[in-house]
Amino acid sequence: MERLNKAAPTVTLTAGQKAEIAELESMRAAKVAGRELLLKGEIAKAVERGDAEAVEQLEKQLLSDRKSLHAEFEEKKEKVRQGAGK
Repeated sequence: MERLNKAAPTVTLTAGQKAEIAELESMRAAKVAGRELLLKGEIAKAVERGDAEAVEQLEKQLLSDRKSLHAEFEEKKEKVRQGAGK
């Protein structure tokens, strides 16, 4: 346990930082939901047209959007956490 703390010390967050991280999580979830609604609607239209290639492209785009939004908000949360050590 001591070696773990030396490699990655525990950071104690303030109530404000916890609230900011929770807000970022909420914003991320909302953005992901918005993209899902938009792209799932487009996917449904492509399925109706029988356009399998478009369906595949849209599904890849949805996955990519989820990953990029996750990475973007993880970076923002890390900045909040880094503020705890200052």
